[in-house]
Amino acid sequence: MKKVLIITYYWPPAGGPGVQRWLNFAKYLPQFGVTPVVYVPENPEYPMEDASFVAEVPKEVKVIKQPIFEPYKLASIFSKKKTQQISKGIITSKKQSFMEKMLLWIRGNFFIPDARKFWVKPSVAYLRSYIQKEGIDTIITTGPPHSLHLIGLHLKKELNVKWIADFRDPWTNIGYHSELKLSRRSQQKHKKLEWDVLDNANRVVVTSFTTKTEFSTITNTPIEVITNGFLDEEFEAVSLDNKFTCAHIGSLLSGRNPLILWEAIGELLSENNDFAKDFRLRLAGAVSNNVLESIKKCGIGAHLEVLGYISHNEALKMQRSSQVLLLIEINAEKTRGIIPGKLFEYMASKRPIMAIGPVKWDVEKILNDTKTGFYFNYEEKNKLKKQLLSSYEAYKTDKLYVNSVGVSKYHRKNLTSHLATII
Repeated sequence: MKKVLIITYYWPPAGGPGVQRWLNFAKYLPQFGVTPVVYVPENPEYPMEDASFVAEVPKEVKVIKQPIFEPYKLASIFSKKKTQQISKGIITSKKQSFMEKMLLWIRGNFFIPDARKFWVKPSVAYLRSYIQKEGIDTIITTGPPHSLHLIGLHLKKELNVKWIADFRDPWTNIGYHSELKLSRRSQQKHKKLEWDVLDNANRVVVTSFTTKTEFSTITNTPIEVITNGFLDEEFEAVSLDNKFTCAHIGSLLSGRNPLILWEAIGELLSENNDFAKDFRLRLAGAVSNNVLESIKKCGIGAHLEVLGYISHNEALKMQRSSQVLLLIEINAEKTRGIIPGKLFEYMASKRPIMAIGPVKWDVEKILNDTKTGFYFNYEEKNKLKKQLLSSYEAYKTDKLYVNSVGVSKYHRKNLTSHLATII
């Protein structure tokens, strides 16, 4: 069997979608003739943890670890709250404190490409001999953090090993990049590192069609789209909520604040007494104060339930019990290629999805192809409001369901089969 070394920062007990992608690839690769070895930090500073993932690590998968220096631990001395927010990607868009501005400037200009840069040199030193000793055929780096791609870049140049660079999110073209207060020199350095990675990898893997198009303009390296996915065996039978519950699972940061949705819901609450009696908005995950203020301003406060971070298993149950699932993305051209990992679990839950995002969002194509939900851009408030009301009326007559098609290709095992063909 081929041996592949997977270099990743996020691994159980880390929480969130970043850990699920390679945890499941590692689970299924042996079925396609590939033996995975996983390299992770020994003492990471994860912004969130989910102990339930630990039990999902296959016993036959070898995991090797080396220490990492985490500057976020030092930064927390000055402001623990702000440091934790930044490490989670929560950047205040309005009324930033001096401390937050300073931390963002330091993060953007001194830690290029990111705060895990100090793991690059010791990892290369350790893995150089390990790869040769163990007869590793291929290495895979996955980012963010994009520092891990620099590990792959050095190993590729030193050992000429086959290298696949997996981009779960874009690098310089991701939305929050412009919030890091980068100097011109820092911007140029990011661009140069990104180009070096793209041009030296044997193969690039991305999670969206738009990212492939964007990368294709700056490199001739072959690029494969392998999206995130779902596991059907994760699900268990649950009852639908009695309420007309519209649920969002995941972070709602300041920029991800769909005013048209809150306004549409607020109007329906004031116009329709039955809707007001039955409606509930449930949010699971980190929610910024700006988003909460907008929701309450639209008169939804009495119908709001904020759960905070919940385990993956709890999230799966919530997806299947909710009447409608909400998928929100920042309204910007740079987010057109962001396909949230939860989309695929949403699709497998067989509950209707209402997605709000930028024009020409990749999610629109997937929803249309699989007939799993509805997409709206930020100029379509009336269309969104009508669909909310239509879904509510279907809920009242027990006719709110999904007749999906072609969802199985997004199963983790089928996606791993695709990955195995390029290893």
